[in-house]
Amino acid sequence: MKFSGEIAVDAAREAVFAKLQDIHFFASCIDGVKDLVPRDERTFDAVLETKVAYMTFKFKVTAELTEVTAPEVIAAKIEGAPLGLAGRLTAISATRLVETAQGTTIQYEIDTALTGKLGSIGQPVLKAKAKDMEKQFAKNLCAAFAGTEAGAEKGAA
Repeated sequence: MKFSGEIAVDAAREAVFAKLQDIHFFASCIDGVKDLVPRDERTFDAVLETKVAYMTFKFKVTAELTEVTAPEVIAAKIEGAPLGLAGRLTAISATRLVETAQGTTIQYEIDTALTGKLGSIGQPVLKAKAKDMEKQFAKNLCAAFAGTEAGAEKGAA
């Protein structure tokens, strides 16, 4: 499944880049992230808990920053497995920060694959959940920069 979109943030590109580099800040914008532990400056372990349809899943994941070019590009690879189930989660994300007159536009693209029981749920259900997670991430990110829920968010699948 591929997802892409944009998030407009009312902050300078350098400030947005610095915050996105802070893995604890970044993780705080994603609902369900727990037990974040850095392995080194580019690799992190965490548990992601999320509800898909009528089931709750926990994933043990490892995220690795694969490209960091200040102040415009951040790319990462995420791999993991659901706890208690057979299967695998893989994702590759690419983020580009574009300076605008109003602040910064975060352009992102995520390519995700799920195998095993979770992958068998079906693409429409998983895509809907991913869109919900995108919207919540954008809301949390914009709120962090604005101090409120201000900030524009728009996404495209």
